[in-house]
Amino acid sequence: MRFAALLTSLTLTALATTAEADPPVIEAVKASQQNGLWRFDVTLSHPDTGWDHYADGWRVVAPDGTVLGLRVLAHPHVNEQPFTRGLTGVKIPDHLTKVYIEAKCSRDGWTSLRSEYSLK
Repeated sequence: MRFAALLTSLTLTALATTAEADPPVIEAVKASQQNGLWRFDVTLSHPDTGWDHYADGWRVVAPDGTVLGLRVLAHPHVNEQPFTRGLTGVKIPDHLTKVYIEAKCSRDGWTSLRSEYSLK
């Protein structure tokens, strides 16, 4: 019984370590403002393996954690790494001087790695 519990614990630890080993990486962020709205072009890299594990989104987040915009990535990019996708129509309050870009993968969720983008 103890061996089975130990084996289960080791397996879960290995899976958690593996899951955190390959998060989506934000390679570049470009942004522009027009008529009070922002456009973000974000370049991501991730070792997509197919529908079972791929970078499936990124978001623009205010310093207080408010999500200002979300870009859903609808399919894997196995043979297109890194890749860039855009999001238009992002409303950012005038008082903000920076935002963060956060990325997500289909298996592991939102990564703790994020990129700061200066608006000024």
